[in-house]
Amino acid sequence: MLDRRLRPHSESFLSRLATGPLLAIAPLAFSSVGFLIGIFAAGAAAAQLWGLALVGWLINRFLDGLDGAVARSAGRESDRGGYLDMAADVVVYAAIPIGAAFGVDSKEVWIATTILVAGFYLNTVSWLYLSAIREKRGRGAASRGESTAISMPGGLIEGTETIVWFVVILALPSLMVWTVGSMAFAVVLSAVIRFRRGASLLDEEQLEAAPGGRQRSNTSSLPSEETR
Repeated sequence: MLDRRLRPHSESFLSRLATGPLLAIAPLAFSSVGFLIGIFAAGAAAAQLWGLALVGWLINRFLDGLDGAVARSAGRESDRGGYLDMAADVVVYAAIPIGAAFGVDSKEVWIATTILVAGFYLNTVSWLYLSAIREKRGRGAASRGESTAISMPGGLIEGTETIVWFVVILALPSLMVWTVGSMAFAVVLSAVIRFRRGASLLDEEQLEAAPGGRQRSNTSSLPSEETR
C-alpha cells in the first residue's frame, strides 16, 4: 500500500550508495549475503535473541534493495538475478515468522503463524501468476517503465508494511499472538482483494484486445509494489 509512494525515495537513496567500489561487486553477492543474514535472523529469533534477529532482518532488507541498485547502476541487470532475488525473499519472509514462533513456542502463536505463512502463499499466487499473464500480454514491468524484474500489483500488505510488521513482531515477542494474528488477517485480505482486482483487470484487457475493443493506457492498471 505504501510501496508506490516510498519507492522513488528508497531507489534514489540506494542509487546514491551504489557507486564506486560497490559496482565491482556482483549484485548476486549482495543477494546471497542478504539471504544468509535473513536466515541467521530467523535462527536468532528461534533462539530468543530478539535484538540480533531484528538487526539481521533490517540488514537483510537493506541488502535486498542494494543488490538491485548496484545491478542497475553497473548495467548488470538480469532475469536470472531477479528470479533468484525473488526466491530468496520468499524463503526469508517465511523463515522470520517461523523462527519467531519457535522462540515464543506457544500453541496460539503457532496457529497465528500457520495462518500467516498460508496467507503469504495465497498472496504470492494472487500477484505472481497475474504478473506472468500480463508479461505475456506485453503489459508487464518493461512496458510500464518499472525498475523491478516483473510488475507486482499493489495490495494492502506490500514490502514496506511487511518490514514494519516484522520489526514489531521481533521487537515485541510477548505480543506475538496479536501482531502475527493481525498481520495474517491483513495478508489474507490483501490476497482476496488482489484476486478480485486481478480477475477484473484481465477481463478488461481481454476486451481491449478484442476487435473494436476500447483502448486504455498501461499506467491506469493496478498500482505497482516492491518486493519483495
